[in-house]
Formats: sequence, structure tokens, C-alpha cells
Amino acid sequence: MSGLYIPIDTPDGSRTAHAENLLAPNPGMMTLDGTNTWVIGTNEVIVVDPGPSDEAHLLRVVAHLGERRVRHILLTHGHHDHSGGAKRFAELVGAPVHALDPLHRLGSEGLTDGDVVRAGGVELHVYATPGHSFDSLCFWLPVDRAMLTGDTVLGRGTTVIAQDGGLTDYLHSLDRLRKTAEDLEADALLPGHGPVLANPLAALDGYVAHRRERLDQIRQARKNGARTPREVVEVVYADVDRSLWPVAEISVRAQLDYLAGE
Repeated sequence: MSGLYIPIDTPDGSRTAHAENLLAPNPGMMTLDGTNTWVIGTNEVIVVDPGPSDEAHLLRVVAHLGERRVRHILLTHGHHDHSGGAKRFAELVGAPVHALDPLHRLGSEGLTDGDVVRAGGVELHVYATPGHSFDSLCFWLPVDRAMLTGDTVLGRGTTVIAQDGGLTDYLHSLDRLRKTAEDLEADALLPGHGPVLANPLAALDGYVAHRRERLDQIRQARKNGARTPREVVEVVYADVDRSLWPVAEISVRAQLDYLAGE
């Protein structure tokens, strides 16, 4: 550990020296405590994921910024709980919105793998990490040795592969993040939902192991006669609260698609 990670316990969650989280008030089954809106920098800042279309949250972020100028608004991906408030937030602070998907951009510039976004002496390096969604991105904050992971890695639990994503891409992205975190000696993962993860390699190893274990369980369930996604869920997720089964079924569909291509 370099000492840059600061485990400050606040209603908004932990932070690092140059990244602070403002938690959106949208808790739920898919969003955990809510969406993490990250403010990166000091005098001039980058805001990552303004969150849902919630005026009170957006105004709270503006008030928290005070006199600091927002140079860029970045989206880890286009799902509404991360991007829904982006256009309104851009109006409030007078900054462009950068995203991989042109549908979510506001301004002339997008984002692509290898880009570097700067504000006030702080840099964010862009990594394409498709899988949770086709347009998922992660952002490396070198000054804090921290990676903002959006929904690719969460602070608790595991990520659902959405209908606009795919498990093959997701596994490749996890492998890339694991190697990158090791090569860059990452100190923390800053997720789109949930608390900061202070042991990136252990978190990423856990994610990969969990996916492989689930795939093995689904292979066995199919050998034992389960055919539909629901039947697989009933076997593999039998010990999971039934209220979570609809979410589990989304993941099972993605995993069945993956196995069909093996």
C-alpha cells in the first residue's frame, strides 16, 4: 500500500486522495447502496457518472463542488443509473459529456481505449472493458494508483451481464484488469456501486474464480437435465433468496450463451 488510499467512513463511502464519492439516492437490487458519482481532482475536476436523473442529487453535487470548475464529465457506460442525469448535470456546470457510445455524448469528443483525460494536473487513462455492457469503460487514476471500474467490478457481490453485454468479453476484460492492476501496482478499485476495494488483485481473482465456478455449476445442472434459464436458476441458485432469481436469470442467460459458443 502506498498510503494514498484513505478509508474515510462517510455516508458517501470511502475515498482516495484525489477521488471523492457522492452517493446517489437510488438504492436497489441492481444498484446496491446507490450509484457512486466520483469527483476527481482539486481546483479543476472531472466528474465520473453523474448518476440517474435525480435533480436533488445533481444539485447536491454542484453545491459540493463550490467554486471548483468541472472540465469533463465521463461515463463508465450508458446505463440509466449512471448516465440518466448527465445531460442535466452538463447544463448545470457547463461541461461536455464524454462516453464511448455516441448516443450518450454531449459535445464533439467521445472516449476510446487509450485516451487520457486531464483536468487541473490530474489524469484519467481510459481502458475499454466490455462485458457488463458493450460500452463499459474503466478509468485509471495514476496519482492515486486507483482504477474506477463502473459496473465491471462492484464493491460488493458480483456484476450482472446485461443484455447489451456478453460473458466472453467480460472474462477478457477481467483478465485485462487483473494484469493491469498487477503491472501498475494498483492500490484500490473505485466501483460504480458499493465501497472502495483496497485489495484489487484479491478482488479481481475472486471475480474470475466466481465466474468459473458458476460456469461449472451450470454445466453440471445441464448434464442433470436443466434446460431453460429458469430451471438452471432453480438448481444453481437454490440457496439464494428468490427475490434475486430474476437477476440471476439474466446472468444465467449470458452464461448459457457463452457455453453455447464453446
